[in-house]
Amino acid sequence: MANVEKVSIALNEEMAAFIRQTVESGEYASQSEIIREALREWKERKDAEASKAEALRALWQEGIDSGPGQFETMEDIIKEAKRRQAVKA
Repeated sequence: MANVEKVSIALNEEMAAFIRQTVESGEYASQSEIIREALREWKERKDAEASKAEALRALWQEGIDSGPGQFETMEDIIKEAKRRQAVKA
């Protein structure tokens, strides 16, 4: 591995035992491999969350840019929803 930096982490006994058992079972070659995979998955999840947040911000802005809505109050929205539901029935 190129440009590897060694770091030290502290784990509670349960996590440390789980990592040891996983390596001993042969599922992973080393404790480092487990931590690297966990960090990759964590980073992927964080990146996905950031992507979703950006998409939501874009949709929010699209709504703002589209101008004012046709309904004045929440009551008006509920009335319209009920009217549409009655038409479907």
